[in-house]
Amino acid sequence: MMEKSILRVAMSSQGVIGRRGFVKGIGIGAAGLSGLSFTDLLAVNAAELRKRNMACILLWMAGGPSQMETFDPKPGTTNGGTTKAIETAVPSIQIAHGWENLAKVAKDVAFIRSMTNKEGNHQRATYQLHTGYPPTGTVKHPNFGCVVANELADESFDLPHTISIGGGTVGSGLLGVGLEPFVVQDPKKPPANVIPPVPGQRFTRRLNLMRSLEMAGFVTTGGADKIKDHTSLYKQTYNMVMSKHMRAFDLSTEDPRVRASYGETPFGQGCLLARRLVEVGATFVEVRSNGWDTHNELDIRKKTEPVDSGFASLVADLKSRGMLEKTLVIWMGEFGRTPKISPRGGRDHFPRAFNVALAGGGIKGGQVIGASSADGNEVKDRPVQVNDLLVSFCHALKIDPSKENMSSVGRPIKIVDGGKAVKELFA
Repeated sequence: MMEKSILRVAMSSQGVIGRRGFVKGIGIGAAGLSGLSFTDLLAVNAAELRKRNMACILLWMAGGPSQMETFDPKPGTTNGGTTKAIETAVPSIQIAHGWENLAKVAKDVAFIRSMTNKEGNHQRATYQLHTGYPPTGTVKHPNFGCVVANELADESFDLPHTISIGGGTVGSGLLGVGLEPFVVQDPKKPPANVIPPVPGQRFTRRLNLMRSLEMAGFVTTGGADKIKDHTSLYKQTYNMVMSKHMRAFDLSTEDPRVRASYGETPFGQGCLLARRLVEVGATFVEVRSNGWDTHNELDIRKKTEPVDSGFASLVADLKSRGMLEKTLVIWMGEFGRTPKISPRGGRDHFPRAFNVALAGGGIKGGQVIGASSADGNEVKDRPVQVNDLLVSFCHALKIDPSKENMSSVGRPIKIVDGGKAVKELFA
């Protein structure tokens, strides 16, 4: 009997979609599928999504990067400070000095200069930019990366589907521990505790014994849910420890010239590791750059240099390997910085107008979308809200943003609630 993988489906606001609408929605001709049941069609859809081999890499600038010192400089103005604008490979686009490497690959990058939001608290804005929702006391919304993995990841892949390099991130929330991000603190070192303490067969026997003990009593006395999560986590860990794909974490096997191009910094090597992980089958990788909360300084070149090398090399490397079209690369932080320079010589939190950069995943590079005012205090043209941005991510990755997942309290939660894709990104 042929084994089938059945996709779990949540109710939409209109109820479960019909068989004909489902076939139309996934873009498969009905003629060849007329003999399949509805659950068969769900399995086909899951397979079709996974065959696309789409992936996403998020470059997260923790603390809120200044738009003035990144991709929306205002040279020659009071608010612009000492930041200079430099030319890029696209004659009509200028970005801040310190981003000379990224300027060379600007034809593959789209810059949104009209992001706008209301949340100026680090924790709340970080949660919102990662999930599309403000934090609440009742629902733990999943990291967008966990959503991507839930929709696109190959279930047979034996490394974690969601990986965070350089520190922890927002968790999997209502999607469960099976999609919790795996944290790599130092990309230059293999993950800790991934070498079995005993030979393989003995290690397997130990796990089987633990499983037998759990199933012998605890599972029948109210612990079934805990055992299920525990078993799933240990299975994932075992698969990872024994996986041939673990070699992706060993950067010493990389071409030295390629490795050097990313920069010998934790962030640069994190970008290289992200490429290697996506190349072997990971679905979502976040690479974190910390320290962008620049209240007391305006010269942030120490922060931009490693990100400039890592970001630019990642885009160029993915493109040279034919991976860029199927890998969405996102550069962003939780908000921007105040246009007015503070008395301390830095910039404070500013969600009203900030910028984001995107590449790959079908994104049309070499363009600027939206604009801030001359003084940078307002969005002047084409405002883009957080939900618009996340819907755009979904569009690039071929994910339905209106799909609903069920929370622990029985409440259906859309992947993205509202918003419209920024159509210019895909023109």
